Order: sequence, then structure tokens, then C-alpha cells
Amino acid sequence: MGGSVIYLASPYSHPDPSVREARFQAACSQAAEMLRCGIPVFSPIAHTHPIAAYGLPLEWASWEKYDRVFLEMCSEVWILMLDGWRESKGVQAEMELARELGKPVVLVEPGDALNDQTPVAASLSAPRASRQAGRAGVVEAEVEDDPTP
Repeated sequence: MGGSVIYLASPYSHPDPSVREARFQAACSQAAEMLRCGIPVFSPIAHTHPIAAYGLPLEWASWEKYDRVFLEMCSEVWILMLDGWRESKGVQAEMELARELGKPVVLVEPGDALNDQTPVAASLSAPRASRQAGRAGVVEAEVEDDPTP
């Protein structure tokens, strides 16, 4: 099942529950902005944070198999550049999986919804967001490199 759906990766794991909650809220806000712009999106954090409250583990290793299924179904991976995204084991692994699967990897600032350079956004005829995608762009660098301009 392929299609024009964005996988929205963002950092989550943290020892402080208030940081995890803030990251969850930021992922939900970004996904809502994308949906308002007509961009189909799957956010594993927005989807699984409430589910994890029922006694499921929080670490990336526990969710990797599950997230891989959704990465395979999505056409692009967008990285929400919240504090901690570079250090996040999950985000770095999602970026690597996306590359292995030949999916474009795009960096987005919180609040940015569109990047006309990406296949999905360029193909949509939905109304465009009032703001530009800022520093968003296709990442070609290795995971360890600094991909920001």
C-alpha cells in the first residue's frame, strides 16, 4: 500500500514526562497544520502516545517494527525539528530506514506544513499555507552531518 502520505517523525523519549507531553503536543499541532493544508500525514507520536499510556514501553526499540510498517506505506518522511531531534535514537533510525527504503527525507520547522520541493506537496492541489516552509528541504547528507543551511 503506497501512496502520497507523509510520515512525520519527531523526538519523543525523555525521562521527564512533561517533555514527552510537550513533544506529543507539538507533533499533534504539526499534523493538524498539515491536514489543514490538505497533506495526508501519519505521526507515530500523535498516534501512539495515548496508546502507550496503557502500559506499553516508550523506547524506540519497542516501536521500531511497528513504525517500519508505516514508513514502508508512506511516500516521504518529514523530520519535525523539535529540540532533541538530532539526538533522538528514534528519529535517526527513522531517517536511516527512510533512506534504505528510498524515501525522501525532509526537515521541517515546527509550524511549517508545506515544502513544494517534495513530491507529495508539489502534487497536491489543496490551498497552500500562508507561511513558507522556512528551512525545510530534502536532506541528502548522512545522519551524522549537519543538514541545516
